[in-house]
Amino acid sequence: MSQETHSVTIQLIGYQYRFVCQPDERDELLEAARYLNERMSAIRDHGKNLNLEAVAVMAALNLSHDLLGQQRHAAEVDAIISRQMQDLLQKVDEVL
Repeated sequence: MSQETHSVTIQLIGYQYRFVCQPDERDELLEAARYLNERMSAIRDHGKNLNLEAVAVMAALNLSHDLLGQQRHAAEVDAIISRQMQDLLQKVDEVL
């Protein structure tokens, strides 16, 4: 049984957008919108007469770059932890 959806209005650099979401997704959507608005505002404030589309594309590219960097970092951390776990297991096997 699906939940009832709700309409949420967000504002991005002066423009309002209405979205439909599940009630349990509302807070995360609003948080994401606030973060995106901050990023878009910073780009607009540093740009030279950029239109909305250019600001949105630049924000999307910046966020994609950040996400890919975090994913690479997480994969590196996972690999390090995996190697350390294998080393520890080998040491335990040697002791037993």
